[in-house]
Amino acid sequence: MVKFLVIRISSIGDIVLTTPVIRGLHQQVEGARVHFLTKKEYAGLLSANPYLDKVHVLDNNLPELVQQLKAESFDYIIDLQNNLRSSRIKSGLKRMYFTVNKLNLKKWLFVNFRINRLPSLHIVDRYLETVRVFDVQNDGNGLDHFIPANEEYAIRSLPETFHEGYIVLAIGAGHATKKMPSEKLVDVCNQLNHPTIIIGGSEDRVPADTVIEHSTKSDLLNLCGSLTVHGSASLIRQANCVITHDTGMMHIAAAFRKKIITVWGNTVPDFGMSPYMPDPASVSFGIDNLSCRPCSKLGYRRCPKSHFKCMNDHDTKAIAEQANALFILTGQ
Repeated sequence: MVKFLVIRISSIGDIVLTTPVIRGLHQQVEGARVHFLTKKEYAGLLSANPYLDKVHVLDNNLPELVQQLKAESFDYIIDLQNNLRSSRIKSGLKRMYFTVNKLNLKKWLFVNFRINRLPSLHIVDRYLETVRVFDVQNDGNGLDHFIPANEEYAIRSLPETFHEGYIVLAIGAGHATKKMPSEKLVDVCNQLNHPTIIIGGSEDRVPADTVIEHSTKSDLLNLCGSLTVHGSASLIRQANCVITHDTGMMHIAAAFRKKIITVWGNTVPDFGMSPYMPDPASVSFGIDNLSCRPCSKLGYRRCPKSHFKCMNDHDTKAIAEQANALFILTGQ
């Protein structure tokens, strides 16, 4: 038996992106037992993953956690977080470890000087490079997201107009500069020809209500803040297509091979975080001729330049037309 501890502390999308490593270790390393360490609020994401033997939770008591992890007697640590806390954990456990290269210097050069030295390599493939020493290969099966049976969303509980198909509009994101303004969301919704469900966290409920208030679309439903992550994932899995920002729901949609329309703001696919192996019909929208983009590898509360052109300049008609076309393609 060989025992691994995989570390990825946050967040939703980043954890989903580690699933090919989890699966690869479980399936390709003989006798492997795979444990995972993350924050408490993200542990549920992995609760139904059949390739994991145990999920450990990071809280505020790091010394106590290290002692608990020591008792597990891991053989190897796979650090896919690569920050101060994961370094302290590795130091405390005193086990051989392998750490992902986050390419922070190259990202800094791109953000600050528009010098793009980033490799044309997805973060998933960089994660997999971290475990190449164990002869783990990319199996080509993409991302995983497993939904517990009791958290599957019953589509028949939706209004009848949604029973024959719908579009998911995922409006959440970790930073405001990754999100379309409400008026742009209204424009998109007004041009969608099919029932549409808006999903997001509790912080997105008021913006979604604003969209519904100002939209002329009747078959528009706001479920922001009323779903678990798995509930949102279930709606995505059963959707005809998904419109999303650069956020965790984008990666969950990719795990289900959905037709995805990704609307990019201040971040760019060059960072290696685009949808991984989604449906081939998926489309990406980004304003590529801006000298200020990308302005951050993560995002801000507001546009540093105040104009927010990376979102305000999007062609809402093109986005909606693409969604309408992908809706019709589903099942063909």
